[in-house]
Amino acid sequence: MPHKTPHILVTDDERSIRSTLKEILEFEDYIVSTVESGQQALDFLEDNDIHLMFLDIKMQGMDGLETLKRIRDKGLDFPVIMISGHGTIDIAVEATKLGAYDFMEKPPDLNRLLLTVRNALSQQTLAREVKQIKKKLPQLPPIIGESKPIQRIKNIIDKVAPSQSRVLITGENGTGKELVARWIHEKSPRSSGPFVEVNCAAIPSELLESELFGHEKGAFTGADEQRIGKFEQANNGTLFLDEIGDMSFDAQAKVLRVLQENKVTRVGGNSSIPVDVRILAATNKDLKQEIKEGNFREDLFHRISVIPVIVPPLRDRSEDIPLIAQAFLKRLKEQDISFSGVYFTDDGLDALIDRPWTGNVREMQNAVERLGILAPGDAIDAEAVEQILQPADHKSDDLNELAEAGNNFQDFKESAERLFLVRQLEKNDWNISQTAEKIGIQRSHLYNKMKKYNIER
Repeated sequence: MPHKTPHILVTDDERSIRSTLKEILEFEDYIVSTVESGQQALDFLEDNDIHLMFLDIKMQGMDGLETLKRIRDKGLDFPVIMISGHGTIDIAVEATKLGAYDFMEKPPDLNRLLLTVRNALSQQTLAREVKQIKKKLPQLPPIIGESKPIQRIKNIIDKVAPSQSRVLITGENGTGKELVARWIHEKSPRSSGPFVEVNCAAIPSELLESELFGHEKGAFTGADEQRIGKFEQANNGTLFLDEIGDMSFDAQAKVLRVLQENKVTRVGGNSSIPVDVRILAATNKDLKQEIKEGNFREDLFHRISVIPVIVPPLRDRSEDIPLIAQAFLKRLKEQDISFSGVYFTDDGLDALIDRPWTGNVREMQNAVERLGILAPGDAIDAEAVEQILQPADHKSDDLNELAEAGNNFQDFKESAERLFLVRQLEKNDWNISQTAEKIGIQRSHLYNKMKKYNIER
């Protein structure tokens, strides 16, 4: 693809300046157009694409600052170099606030002028390449739905995203708490920074401190090298503490200190490292009840829940179910040609509305994929939904099979224990802490059992 010669627009009401800049820039093989007023510049931009603009500040009629403001209001992002015969710091600051790339005084120094043009065009080329790359990257899925609860969530995201406020996102498993967190980050001024997620329930409490704050080499047995923690990784971005209700009391105290001081100290280290991180947290637990029971710090709760966001379960927005199901099916079609002819009938969508969806949106996503694969024809109708998604009642059969297959009592006991643990983990959406609490054993004990029986999600 041939390289496109940069097109530069010079806007100045002095003929001599226009002529001088045009001559200099054309000598460097740039394409140069000239106009003598802000309004002429705006008219020119209606019909022409340019790569860079020189804009005089003091002009008759519309001045340069007003012209720049209108250019940016139109969404045009090419670099603009302001020029003036009477430059002041205040004007330069104002121009920068409006999005000017640089500010030069008349008459401009030739070497500085050409260097500024080259740097501005290089930066513009890089910015356009980044935009193209971003277009090719997987896009963040939309929050699907038109119900009042979802419209309320979208409105809250739009309001809270531009701020630096901490947000606590609550809701049942599978409702889409992580997606809400990602959209808050995406719409925030930190969107170009990292989004770092920590699942507090999936990390053993004895390792969580190292995971969050990092550690120095030799800090403990097995610390063979320095590790950068999640707080440092999220610097200038967003840290998402998922399942924060499962964080140990000791870790809660250390997180609270970081939120107060905006500094972390690695395990085994002495120096404090400044961090600039926005905290988003999520849980499926009632933290106020956890506070009453002595499981969660009240001071940390008030720190993280400046803005509370409650994500509704699917049963409270059943009118969104057809939209969600069709969106998931469309996504499958884009990823796999084998789904290309599959579609939902009206009665098939009605059948989905009538289901309980205890696992919420996550359960529905899996169900749509199962229906797309197992439906007898291309049409997913009510009969297909009932047959394929009918909960299988084979639990007693599983135990009978274990009893028949086992050669001795120990084998049967271990197989039954493994089956029980898998069933309980599935029921609690593989939340380790919640499962351990429900079945009455310590989390570390459950981890050991999972390791023993090679249980993985």
